[in-house]
Amino acid sequence: MAKVRKQDALDYHASGRPGKIEVVPTKPYASQRDLSLAYSPGVAEPCLKIAENPADVYKYTSKANLVAVISNGTAVLGLGDIGPLASKPVMEGKGLLFKIFADIDVFDIEIDAKDPELFIQTVKAIAPTFGGINLEDIKAPEAFEIERRLKEELDIPLMHDDQHGTAIISAAALLNALELAKKRIGKVKIVISGAGAAAISCAKLYMALGASVSNIFMFDSKGLIHAGRTDLDEMKQQFAPHKKDISLQEAFKGADVFIGLSKGNIVSKEMVASMAKNPIVFALANPDPEISYKDAMATRNDIIMATGRSDHPNQVNNVLGFPFIFRGALDVRATGINEEMKLAAVKAIANLAKETIPEEVIEAYGEKHISFGRDQIIPKPLDPRLIYHVAPAVARAAMESGIAQNPITDWGEYEMTLKKRLGLDNKLVRQITTKAQNNPKRVVFAEADNVKILKAAQTTCEEGVCFPILLGKRRVIESLIAEYSIEIPNLTIIDPKSDTEKMRRQIYGKSFFEKRKRKGVTEYEAIQLMRERNHFGAMMVEMGDADAMISGLTRNYRDVVRPAIQVIGLQKDVNTVAGVYILNTKRGPIFLADTTINKNPTACEIAEITHNVAKTLRKFKVIPKIALLSYSNFGSAPGEDSEKMAEAVKILHENHPTLVVDGEVQANFALNNELMNEKFSFSQLANKEVNTLIFPNLSSGNIAYKLLQEMTDSDAIGPVLVGLKKSIHVLQMGSSVREIVNMVKVAVVDAQTK
Repeated sequence: MAKVRKQDALDYHASGRPGKIEVVPTKPYASQRDLSLAYSPGVAEPCLKIAENPADVYKYTSKANLVAVISNGTAVLGLGDIGPLASKPVMEGKGLLFKIFADIDVFDIEIDAKDPELFIQTVKAIAPTFGGINLEDIKAPEAFEIERRLKEELDIPLMHDDQHGTAIISAAALLNALELAKKRIGKVKIVISGAGAAAISCAKLYMALGASVSNIFMFDSKGLIHAGRTDLDEMKQQFAPHKKDISLQEAFKGADVFIGLSKGNIVSKEMVASMAKNPIVFALANPDPEISYKDAMATRNDIIMATGRSDHPNQVNNVLGFPFIFRGALDVRATGINEEMKLAAVKAIANLAKETIPEEVIEAYGEKHISFGRDQIIPKPLDPRLIYHVAPAVARAAMESGIAQNPITDWGEYEMTLKKRLGLDNKLVRQITTKAQNNPKRVVFAEADNVKILKAAQTTCEEGVCFPILLGKRRVIESLIAEYSIEIPNLTIIDPKSDTEKMRRQIYGKSFFEKRKRKGVTEYEAIQLMRERNHFGAMMVEMGDADAMISGLTRNYRDVVRPAIQVIGLQKDVNTVAGVYILNTKRGPIFLADTTINKNPTACEIAEITHNVAKTLRKFKVIPKIALLSYSNFGSAPGEDSEKMAEAVKILHENHPTLVVDGEVQANFALNNELMNEKFSFSQLANKEVNTLIFPNLSSGNIAYKLLQEMTDSDAIGPVLVGLKKSIHVLQMGSSVREIVNMVKVAVVDAQTK
C-alpha cells in the first residue's frame, strides 16, 4: 500500500476548495425568471403539491437521491473517540465514495451528542430532508440501540455501515470460501477476534446464513465471551453459549474459520497451522492484519485468506456493498433496509465473484486471467458490474419483502439507468492507476530539477506505478529533495552533462547519428545533443535503459516532441503523430484530438489520427464513439473544413467499418443525444454517448480544449502522444503535480502495451 505522509494528507484536503464534496445547482439560474422559479414566487407551487401529497417530495426535490452520513465521532476509524468536528473529514470521504460508485448525493452531518437518546431525537428531527441515512463511526454498545430505535421510528432506508458493511462483504466471501473448502456453514467452527459492532453484526449475519451459535467462539479484549462472565452487555450475551473459558490459541485448534476484527499481529503461524483442513482466514484489521498475508500463506498451502488490504487478493472492502445497497433501496423508495435486503446483497456479491470476469477488470488489475477460486472469492472493488448486480438484488428483495413504495417494473430499463450512472466518476483514472500498479515501469523524468516533478516522482513511486529515473544536476536535485523532505527509495539520478556519463553519451550519440546521418546531423553533433536531457532521455527509452519518458513542464512543446520523433520514430503504418487530451467530465471521460501538433491536417491525415486515437482508447478499455466536428451538420454548410471532415468520415467508413464514427457534425449535436435523434436519427452516433471529438485543425482543437478545461473545471490528462513506437509523453507547461502523476500513469500503461 502506498505510504501516506502527514503533510501529503493535509495538503490533499486543504488544496483548492477545502474538503472533498460540494453542492452544485441542478436547475438553470441565469435569468431573473429562473430565479423566480427556483425561489419566490415559483417555489410555492411544489410546496403546495407536497403539502397536499407528501410523496410528491420525491418528484420535486432531491430527497430521492440524498443520503445523510451521520456520526457523533465516538469511534472514528482507528482513532477512537475524537469528537464530531474531527470526524468530518471521514464523513466527507464517505460521501465521496457514495457519489463516485453509485451517483448518490450526500450531506455529511456531525452531531455533538454522546447521549443515545439525544442523538436519536436529533436524527429523527432532520430525517425529512433525506431519502436515506448512513450511520457511521458510533461506538458500541450505543450504536446497537441507536440503530434499532431509528429503524423502528423512521420510514426511510437506514444502516450503520460499520456494523453491516463488513458483515455483508465478509459473509459473501465466507459463502464462496466454504464452497471451495467443501464445508457447510452449519457445521464449521468459527473463531472471531473482536466483539465490537462489526464483529457482532458479522456473527449475526453468519447465523442468518445457517451458522450455529454453539460453533462461534468470540473474543473481546478480556478473552472468550462465555457464560461464566459477569461483565457482558446484552449484545455480547447472545454469543456466550460456552461454559468454560479457553484462550484464543486453544480456540484455533481444529477451527475451520477465523474472522479477525481486532488488531494486528495477534495470530501466530502456529495457531494457523493448528486449524482444520482448508482453513479460512479473514484477517481484516487495518492496516496490519491479525496475521500477515505472507506469514499465513507460508504456513500451509490449503489456506483461503482475505484481508482488508488492497495489495493482497480478496480485499474485504465495504465499498463493495454500501453504495449499491443504498442505490437499490433509494430507487424503490424502501421504508428501511431489512435482513432480506442484506442477504440479497450477500448473495449477489457472492454470485458475481463466480461469473466470467470482464476483460477490462482483468486488464485493470494487470492479470492474464482472473477466475473464481481461492484468490477470487469476492469481486474486485473496481468491477463495474457491482452497481447493476447488487442494486437490483437489493431493490427486488425490498419489493418481495413488502417495504418498497416505488416498485420497479422494467428491470432491463433499470439496469441501463444504473450503467449510465457509472460514467459520473473518474473510473478511467482508477483503472489506469490499477493497471499501471500491476506492472510498473522505469520512467525518465527529464526535468528533475523542478520540485513539482520530484513530488510527482515521489507519489508515483509510492503508489507503485513506476521506478523513477531523475535527469539533471545531482547537486540541485539532492538540494531540492532535502529542502522539501522528498523521499524516493533507491534513488537514481543521472546528469547527462557529467563526466561519468561520457561513455553513455558516446554510445547514445553514435546510435542517434545512424538514425539521422542522412538528415543533416554529423556524428559530433549527435554526441553533443546527448548533453541535452530530452535527447538523452529519449535515447534511454530507445536503447532499453528505460521504458517511458515524461517532459515538457518547463520546455516548449515542440522542443520535446521533436527529439521524441527523431529518436523513437513512428509506429509501423503510422504517418501522423497526434496529441490527445482526456477530460474527466460528469458525463465520463471525453477524448479530444488533435489538440497539439497538426495545424491543418488533410482528410487522409484526419482519418489516420481518428483511427490511431480509437486504438489508444481501446488500450484504456474504452469503446470509442467518435464525432468528427465542424461548423456544418452532414453537408448543411459547404466549405473547406466541413468537406474535409466529411471526406475523412467516408475514408473511415470504408477502411474501418466496425468503428463507431460519423460527421461532419456540430459539437452540440455530437454531445446531445436528444438533438441528434431528433434531427439526424440516420447517423451512427444516434443513441450513442459520444466520447471522442476530432477537430478539423489545431486552432479549433486547442481552443476548444482550453475553454472546456477552464469553464468546466474538468480534471485533465494530456496531451497523450499517439503514434510513437515507444512511450514518450509531453506535459503541458505549468501542469500541477496531480496532472503530472496522471500522465506518468498513462505513460506506464502505454509502455506496457509497447
